[in-house]
Amino acid sequence: MSRGHLPVAERRDVRRALLDLVRADPRAFGAALALNSLAAAAGLAGPWLLGRMIDDVRAGHGVTAVDRLALALLLCALAQLLLARWARYVGHRFGERTLARVRERFVDRALALPASVVERAGTGDLTARGTSDVTTVGNTVRDAGPVLFVNLVQALFLVAAVFLLDPLLGVLGVLGLTPIGWALRWYLRRARDGYLAEGAATSDVAEILAATAAGARTVEAFRLQERRTAASRDALETSRRTRFHTLYLRSVFFPAVEVSYVLPVAGVLVIGGALHSSGALSLGAVVAAALYLHQLSQPLDEILVRVEQLQSSGASFARVEGLARVPRAAGEGDCPDPDGDRIDVTGVRYAYDGGVEVLRGVDLTVTPGERLAVVGPSGAGKTTLSRLMAGIDAPTAGSVTVGGVPVVGLGPERLRRQVVLVTQEHRVFLGTVRDNLRIAEPGASDEELWKALAVVGADPWVRELPEGLDTPLGQGGCRTDGSQAQQLALARVVLADPHTLILDEATALLDPTTARHTERALAAVLEGRTVIAVAHRLHTAHDADRVAVMEDGRLTELGTHDELVAAGGAYAALWHSWHGDLPGERRASV
Repeated sequence: MSRGHLPVAERRDVRRALLDLVRADPRAFGAALALNSLAAAAGLAGPWLLGRMIDDVRAGHGVTAVDRLALALLLCALAQLLLARWARYVGHRFGERTLARVRERFVDRALALPASVVERAGTGDLTARGTSDVTTVGNTVRDAGPVLFVNLVQALFLVAAVFLLDPLLGVLGVLGLTPIGWALRWYLRRARDGYLAEGAATSDVAEILAATAAGARTVEAFRLQERRTAASRDALETSRRTRFHTLYLRSVFFPAVEVSYVLPVAGVLVIGGALHSSGALSLGAVVAAALYLHQLSQPLDEILVRVEQLQSSGASFARVEGLARVPRAAGEGDCPDPDGDRIDVTGVRYAYDGGVEVLRGVDLTVTPGERLAVVGPSGAGKTTLSRLMAGIDAPTAGSVTVGGVPVVGLGPERLRRQVVLVTQEHRVFLGTVRDNLRIAEPGASDEELWKALAVVGADPWVRELPEGLDTPLGQGGCRTDGSQAQQLALARVVLADPHTLILDEATALLDPTTARHTERALAAVLEGRTVIAVAHRLHTAHDADRVAVMEDGRLTELGTHDELVAAGGAYAALWHSWHGDLPGERRASV
């Protein structure tokens, strides 16, 4: 996986994934293939019957013979129409079911991605894959797939029919198609890389736009408008160049193909005419062969157009399937069960993307049931330490274990039951209040949902909603403010019921009274469980069993509130500054 982008699947992985999709619905695939073959076979009757008509007329046969052939021609055309429509219907149903499987598999893989991987890659890349790439794959599977089947079978049958009429004419027809093969080979060598580059450029544009929109206030505050505009222009210019490159490939490929369609027909007419003059071939056979090759241009045209679409969708499918190549944490059976709930941080060092170390040899033990507050100035490493203890990131050096097992070695499901990290970033998902809460515990009853809401102080405003738990939230529904959204997030934590809860300024958006009530309520509900709070307000530290003070990536003080205040160190200075009892000093940021 390259830095800044999620990985892309190799060609063999894409082929294997396609075969898996076919195996998932073999009856529909087989039915579509059979119906397409029958439709193509029915379509072959037209030129052959027309050739028979010409030969019968030249031989002096009566009108009755011609009428019989015309009726047979009409019936074959009708059969081809009905079979083709049936095949298209079956193919579309197969495509829709396959698209549903692609979407479901993508969502499952996206939800299973480690948070650190998503953050390094950026949400733009994942968003582009889940929207434009999945849509491209879906359009191909639903629309291009059935059309490609029909035309591929027709093309094969048409070429076979020319060989059956006369092997020499068949050879001439195939030789006349060789320029198409050259053009296709030239195109395929360049198309996949071109479309992958186009997709990556699209992801970069989406990432820059999303980051700029999300950080609009920060951009304005630090006057970064020109820098962000320049970055957006660079990304758009790269996207423009990649799109122009794929346009150039198409502008060379398609004209070469269009010219090549004339060559087989011209060759058959010239050579076939010479053979007819010598008596080696009937006029009807020459006309039938020319008509077959003329008809071949239509399915070939469709096939080559779909080949271009397949290159684009193949690159998109490689990006969608690339999520399977993201390194996962060890599965449920790959590591032993934790022996207890004690968390040990031993000699931990950490640096983001090989940069300056933000944690420098931290040692800390958190015993089960303990309430630990982590305080310190901004940039001291508090959030980084909480991410390591939650298993989101792995330390550069040292270890973080729970019950003697590395936290990052736990599978996602078991990790969520062991440790949950709640930050000040929160999400309200499209759906009802009940849907938003049951993300944490799908089997929770309404009574349990109301209890969780009551714990975090959210039940009063939820009861005032028009439909209570069934009230839709988000776009098109009731809007929630920052504190309400954060309360819903905390209610999900109550429902998840982990043994260790890490709060990284999780109540920062609540007013002091509500925040204190919520923290105390959570502490009461999680009695006997471990609570680690990155303290934004020092009253949280006052209520904790122990306080850990972080400074410049190091753990400098550890003890109870009273012990640290009596020691007169960094924590004592923060505490006095927070209460404003040090003259001439401003409140410190913690």
